[in-house]
Amino acid sequence: MTNAPQLSVVVPVFNEQDNVGPLLREVVAALRGRVEFEAVFVDDDSKDGTLAALQALKAEVPELRVLHHVHQSGQSTAIRSGVKAARAPWVATLDGDGQNDPADIPKLLEARTAAEPKIKLFAGWRVNRQDSGSKRWASKWANAIRSRMLRDDTPDTGCGIKLFERDAFLDLPYFNHMHRYLPALMQRAGWRTVSVPVNHRARSAGVSKYNNLNRALVGIRDLMGVAWLITRSKRTGVEER
Repeated sequence: MTNAPQLSVVVPVFNEQDNVGPLLREVVAALRGRVEFEAVFVDDDSKDGTLAALQALKAEVPELRVLHHVHQSGQSTAIRSGVKAARAPWVATLDGDGQNDPADIPKLLEARTAAEPKIKLFAGWRVNRQDSGSKRWASKWANAIRSRMLRDDTPDTGCGIKLFERDAFLDLPYFNHMHRYLPALMQRAGWRTVSVPVNHRARSAGVSKYNNLNRALVGIRDLMGVAWLITRSKRTGVEER
């Protein structure tokens, strides 16, 4: 790549050897010729052939960069590693399972173009979920509880496709699972967020890394922590005189 990218696409992956190739090619099809971009795939110490598959793809896709966690550290840490390494001022994220549609990234970019500068996060909103009935039911109740406690005015914080300003993200407090609370955290920092309807697809390969129980157990503690952060935050304008 000769030009500095305008957009960094960050994709955390763990044991997704059959999904990384098709997903990367979809990213290329959606963005090449439209915007200067880089694709930063972060392998969270996969135990299958994910890392080898990504390394082989570098010969095919010059925009690809591959990061590897020496120890498995979770999705939030993988996203943060990718954002810290990103060379563009704006970052789009995708889940590594292929359920997010890279063709929606241009839609988020168009929303950013039409938005005011105060909006720093454009969050995907899965209006037609392609998950199991139990997962949709659990997500519905989790979103309702979160919305009531955090008042983040976001219908779907669990959607992996998002577009945000890199500096704004790196200014947020970091903790494990923070990626599930980005709208509330951005709003806490004084920025505005909007939700954009996006496509959602069934997983075509591999297995989910989460179940409803472990999401719930972790989510309760995290939700209480984020609510505490919001109550303890203070913001003010700063003037140099």
